Formats: sequence, C-alpha cells, structure tokens
Amino acid sequence: MTTPRSSVHLFTDGGCSGNPGPGGWAFILRHVATGKELVESGAERETTNNRMELIAVVRGLEALKRPCDVVLYTDSVYVGKGLSEWMRTWKANGWRRREGQSWKPVKNDDLWRRLDELVSSHHLTYQRVAGHSGHPENDRCDELAVAAYQKYLR
Repeated sequence: MTTPRSSVHLFTDGGCSGNPGPGGWAFILRHVATGKELVESGAERETTNNRMELIAVVRGLEALKRPCDVVLYTDSVYVGKGLSEWMRTWKANGWRRREGQSWKPVKNDDLWRRLDELVSSHHLTYQRVAGHSGHPENDRCDELAVAAYQKYLR
C-alpha cells in the first residue's frame, strides 16, 4: 500500500539589482492540508535574474522530505518554459541548445540539471502568475528576495 502524496504549493521569485549584479531568491512552501509554511531566502553578490529564479525553485524543492504533488507558482517565463517546453529537448541533446548552425551549452545547466533531478521525484504542475500584480505570495517572495540582496548594495 502506498502512502498518498502530500499536496504543497511552492511560490518562488528571484531578482537582481542589475543583470548581472547582486541578486536574491525566495520561496514560500505551503502544505495545503495544514497551511503550515516554510519560508526561506538568500542572496549572491554577483549573479543573474534567471539564476535567482531557478535557485528559488531548486531550494524550495530541496526542502521537501518525500515525494509530493507540487503546484509551482512563479512569474518567471524562463523557469516555466524551461520546465514545460525546453528541458526535455536540452536533456536529449546532452544539455545543449542550437544557436544558428552550432550547439551551445544550456545557460545555467548546473541548476537545470539539479531541477531535473528534483522534479523526477515529484508530480509538479507549473502555474504562471503575473509579477508585481498583487498576487500576495509572489509579492512576498519578491520583497524577501530584494531584502536578501540589500546587504550587497552597501
């Protein structure tokens, strides 16, 4: 007999002051049945917006202790399309992408590879939210991510 999977909502955001520049990430992981939340954020001195968006998702999924049904809420089209459209092809092509007539490594492939590992143990659904649109959890993640990188702006 298998144990039913827990349902969780993962809200994420990442951002930078400059791109590249100091960046921050944040996630809110909410257990649907209990409403219990885990909130984390962090920052890097020199990074890109896309890396911060990815790290937020990776850190959120890494916080899960067992396979779950995960609804990922993100305003990042890069993360969403990567998960739903591009990653399968990148993986099949050895984590490379076509650029003109040649092959180039996928940008941020270290994080995409880690995300691929993490997603394989969960049932993940991607839900895009509009950034800075009054979505409470997205706005909260944005505030946490910005606050996290402030220490590098001094």
